[in-house]
Amino acid sequence: MATGKYTRVDNRRSSASSYCSTVTIVVFVALCLVGVWMMTSSSVVPVQNVDVPQEKKSELNEQDNNKVDVKEQVSDTNEGTTRQFEDNPGDLPEDATKGDSSDGATQVEEKVEGKSEEKTEEKFVEKTEDTPEEKTEEKNEEKSEDGSKTETENGGSKTGDLDSKVENGESNQEDGEKKSDGTENDNEKKSDSSDDDKKSDETKDTENVNGQIEEKVDLTDTKESDGEKKENGQAKNQSSNEVFPSVAQSELLNETATQNGSWSTQSAESKNEKEAQLSSNQQTSYNWKLCNSTAGPDFIPCLDNLQAIKSLHSTKHYEHRERHCPEEAPTCLLPVPEGYRRSIEWPKSREKIWYYNVPHTKLAQVKGHQNWVKVTGEYLTFPGGGTQFKRGALHYIDFIQESVPDIAWGKRSRVILDVGCGVASFGGYLFDRDVLAMSFAPKDEHEAQVQFALERGIPAISAVMGTKRLPFPSKVFDVVHCARCRVPWHIEGGKLLLELNRVLRPGGFFVWSATPVYQKLAEDVQIWNSMKELTKSLCWELVSINKDTINGVGAAIYRKPTSNECYEKRSQSNPPICGDSDDPNAAWNVPLQACMHKVPVDAKERGSEWPEQWPSRLDKTPYWLLSSQVGVYGKPAPEDFTADYEHWKRVVTKSYLNGMGINWSSVRNVMDMRAVYGGFAAALKDLKIWVMNVVSVDSPDTLPIIYERGLFGIYHDWCESFSTYPRSYDLLHADHLFSKLKKRCNLVAVVAEVDRILRPEGKLIVRDDVETINELENMVKSMQWEVRMTYSKDKEGLLCVQKSLWRPKESETLKYAIA
Repeated sequence: MATGKYTRVDNRRSSASSYCSTVTIVVFVALCLVGVWMMTSSSVVPVQNVDVPQEKKSELNEQDNNKVDVKEQVSDTNEGTTRQFEDNPGDLPEDATKGDSSDGATQVEEKVEGKSEEKTEEKFVEKTEDTPEEKTEEKNEEKSEDGSKTETENGGSKTGDLDSKVENGESNQEDGEKKSDGTENDNEKKSDSSDDDKKSDETKDTENVNGQIEEKVDLTDTKESDGEKKENGQAKNQSSNEVFPSVAQSELLNETATQNGSWSTQSAESKNEKEAQLSSNQQTSYNWKLCNSTAGPDFIPCLDNLQAIKSLHSTKHYEHRERHCPEEAPTCLLPVPEGYRRSIEWPKSREKIWYYNVPHTKLAQVKGHQNWVKVTGEYLTFPGGGTQFKRGALHYIDFIQESVPDIAWGKRSRVILDVGCGVASFGGYLFDRDVLAMSFAPKDEHEAQVQFALERGIPAISAVMGTKRLPFPSKVFDVVHCARCRVPWHIEGGKLLLELNRVLRPGGFFVWSATPVYQKLAEDVQIWNSMKELTKSLCWELVSINKDTINGVGAAIYRKPTSNECYEKRSQSNPPICGDSDDPNAAWNVPLQACMHKVPVDAKERGSEWPEQWPSRLDKTPYWLLSSQVGVYGKPAPEDFTADYEHWKRVVTKSYLNGMGINWSSVRNVMDMRAVYGGFAAALKDLKIWVMNVVSVDSPDTLPIIYERGLFGIYHDWCESFSTYPRSYDLLHADHLFSKLKKRCNLVAVVAEVDRILRPEGKLIVRDDVETINELENMVKSMQWEVRMTYSKDKEGLLCVQKSLWRPKESETLKYAIA
C-alpha cells in the first residue's frame, strides 16, 4: 500500500515536473525564435518598395503611438544591427550606395529600424503562444498581405537579404529621383494602372500648327534605367550605361485634357488591333540590286541624270550642273570602290585621305603644282595651300583678318559661304578660327573636288551659280568668300552677284580675291571696271583692297549696307528693287532675277540687327522670335526654341554620347535629316564635328533660326536625292522624318538614299513611331546592317544601326544614267 501510495505521489510529481519542463522548453524555444526573428526581421522588410494598404498604414501609425515603451526596449536589441549598415555597407553593390547623401543613409537606417520594431512588437504581443510552424506560416502570410517585394531586381527567387532589397529599391530611383525631404518614398501606393494613367495624361499632341506640321508624340519616362529596360525585354544590344531620355519633346508639346481610366475604350482597342495587323503585314524581305550607271560608285541621281542633261536646250548658264532628278528615285544600292577602307579621322584627314576611297587623279595632275592635291603612295595629300594661298590657308585667313579687323573670325563672323571652293582647304582651316564654312562647287568641273572635301571631313555640297537661287534663306551668311572662283559676277545685270546679296547678312562682308583685283591683264582690267560699277549700284562699300606680298595675291573686301538710304539716293534704279511680292526666303527651285531686296529696318524683323557674337548666339533666342508667334510645337516661339534646346541637350548627353556605344572620335561629318531649331546640332557643339541641318521643304521654315544661332543648313526634299557624293557622312540623325515621308515618298527609295550618302560603318539614329521603326529595321536588316540598339515604348521607338559593306550581286541598269 505504501509502495502504491508513494508510487502515486511520484507519478504526480513526475507529471508536474514533466509539464513544467515542457512549458519551459516551449517558452524558451518561443523566445529563441522570437529573438532570432527580431534579429533577422530587418533583412526581410524592404527599404523602399513596399506596397502597404492605406488601412494597414493607419493601424501601424496608431501602434507606433501606443507602444513606445516596447519599441524602446526592442531598439536596444536592434541597435547593433542597424549600426552595421550605418558604418559599413557590407555587401551592398556599388551602384546601391554611389551618390547617396548622408541624409539618404540616415533614411535607410530609420526605415530598417522602425519597420523591424513595429513588426517585432506586433509579433511579440500576438503570437507568443503559437507553435513555430504557425509562426512561420502566419509570418509569410502577413508579408504577402503587406505586399512586400521578395524578388530580386531580375525577377528571381525570393530572398530575405537586405542587400538585395536596397539594390532593388534604389534601382528605381536612378538619375536623382530620390526624394529630397528625407521622408519615406510613397511610390508603393502607385499601382500599374495609375502609372499607365499618368503616362496617358502626359501624352501631348500638336496638330497642324499654322497648317504646316502635324506632330503627335507619346511620352516615355526620361529616367528609364537599364534594369527596367532589360526587364521589359525591349532594349537590344545596349551598353550598361544606356539611358533613354524621353522619345518626345515633352516640354514642347501642348498638354491635352484627355485622361484615360483603368479600362481602355473600344475605339482605342480596335484602333490598336488594326495598327498591329497592319504592322504584322509589313514587307519583311526586299530584293536589293546594285545600281549600274556611268558614274559607278560616285553616282548622284539628281546630278547624273544624263538623259535629262542631253535634252537641255542650253548649257550657257551651267544648266547641266544643276539638279535634274529622275521621275522615280532609284531603289538600288551603289557599289563600293575597290580597296575602300574606313576614312582617316579628323584632324589627320585634313592633310591626307586614302587614295582608294576617292581614286581620282585628274585634279592632282592639273592642280598639283598649285598645292591643291597630290598623290603620295596610298594617300592623296593636301598641302593646305591652293592657287590663292601658296603659303598656307591659315596665313591667307589671317591676311583677310588683318585687312579688315571687323571681320573678327569666330566672333562676329561665324557662318560663311565659300563659292567655288575647290578642295575646300579654306573652309577646312577656318575650323581653327571657330568658323563654319558652307563650301560648294559644281560636280566634275574639277574632278571630285567636293568629294575630296567631304572625305577630308570638311563641309561641302555640289552646287552651282546657275539659273536658280541657292538653297539657303536670305540674310544668313556673315561672310561670302570667292577665291579665284571664276564666276562671271558682272554679266547679265549682275544676276549672280545679286544672289550673293540676297543670302548675305546686312553689314556682312564679301571677300573677292580673284585675278581682276590684283592683275593688270586686259581681261582682268575690264572685269574689275565692270565690278566697280556693279558693286557701287548695289551700295556695297569697298572697305579694303589689299595685296599680300607673301602670297602675291590681293583681295577686295566689300560690305553690304545696313539701311536703305543708299538705295533711295541712287540716280538710276539699276538693278531695280524687287517687288513686294518677291519673297527673298523662297529658295527651292526659284529662278534667279536681276533685282535687289531692301534691307529690313523694323527692329522686330530678321536682319535689322547683327546676331550675338559666337558662342553666345548659339543658345541666345533670336531677337525677332516673338511671343505672339506660335512655335513648331505649339508654344510661343521663344519658349519653343528654349524647350527644344533643353530637350536635345538632355537626349544627347544622357543617351547619344554614352548610351549607344558610338565612338564619337571617329565621327566627323554629321547630318540632321530633319532639323527644326538646330537643337541637336547645338547640343553637339563641344565635339570636333560639323552638322548639316536639313530643313524639309514641306516643313516649317526654321532654317533662318539655325543660321541665327551660328549653325548652318540647307533646304531639301527627301523624295529626291541629296546634292552630295556617295559615302559623305559618318552619322545620320532622323527625328520623326520617315513616318512623314511615307505619306508622299517611296520609303524604299529614301532608305536607298540613306545608304548612298552614309559611309560604310557609319551610323543611323532614327526616332519615330513604332510602326515606322519596325519597317525601317526590316529594311536595314535586309541590307545586312548591324542593329546596334532598338527600343520602343508607348508607340514611340528609337533605332540605332550601322551600315555594312555588304552589296547585292544582282544589278539594275539605270538607263537615264548611262552615257
